[in-house]
Amino acid sequence: MYDRLCCHYLTELEVSYVKIIFLGTCSGTEPMPTRKHTSFCIESNHKIYWFDAGEGCSYTAHNLGVDLLAVHKVVISHTHMDHVGGLGNLFWNIRKISNRKKEMPYFGDIDLYIPNLETWEGVWKILKNTEGGFSIPFAISAHLVEDGVLFDDGNVKVRAYHNHHLPKNDSAGWLSYSYRIEAEGKNIVYSGDVGTYSDLDDVIGNGCDILILETGHFKIDTAYQYFTDKNIGKLYFSHHGREILNDVVGAQKKILEQFDGRAVICEDGMMVEMI
Repeated sequence: MYDRLCCHYLTELEVSYVKIIFLGTCSGTEPMPTRKHTSFCIESNHKIYWFDAGEGCSYTAHNLGVDLLAVHKVVISHTHMDHVGGLGNLFWNIRKISNRKKEMPYFGDIDLYIPNLETWEGVWKILKNTEGGFSIPFAISAHLVEDGVLFDDGNVKVRAYHNHHLPKNDSAGWLSYSYRIEAEGKNIVYSGDVGTYSDLDDVIGNGCDILILETGHFKIDTAYQYFTDKNIGKLYFSHHGREILNDVVGAQKKILEQFDGRAVICEDGMMVEMI
């Protein structure tokens, strides 16, 4: 199903592409059949860039055939449980696979970008207190998210824009972010959770190829009213709230009518390839 990922078998003749894999598409609800909490990853040039880490994200990824040893960067939008509940397991599974294969992560150390370092300190303490003391032959380097470019590794560039899903903390600063991702000439915007859709004005800017949009706090009609005049190639609804979870068929019909085929309701395990 996912046979183009193994980065150590690359050839220069392969076509450049960006692949998005949706690993969890549910908002912070009680457990839902067939859906886990929010997470997706992007593959570009056979490196994996991970965005949010809801429960079971690495379980889903591994069973889809995603090679966890190719994880290069992990980016968190905010530290609510439906976005970080699987963060510890993600690194635990990378360690487990590394030990079994007797290989390091292919790109060396892994960078984690998170808006609240205290959350990472708690996750790290849990990992260190588990079997084996979480001994690893690679480093996990945690970086505090702030407005501006998080990283530009020559392959993918990610820029952070704070939003108002969470209030600004006097000592810690902004705690919730949206991201603009540039890869292979494509522009992808990830909303994260927002206070209002107008939080996305700056990050969308003049437009984007793909917008991954949360619907956990808003209605489909609200999305239509805001985005109808935006220069967006394709809209992918994720982080689903009750309107979609309670009536997927009805929501799909409404989206088809309003967005004229330019919007999709994401499902766990869905893959989108941009060539």
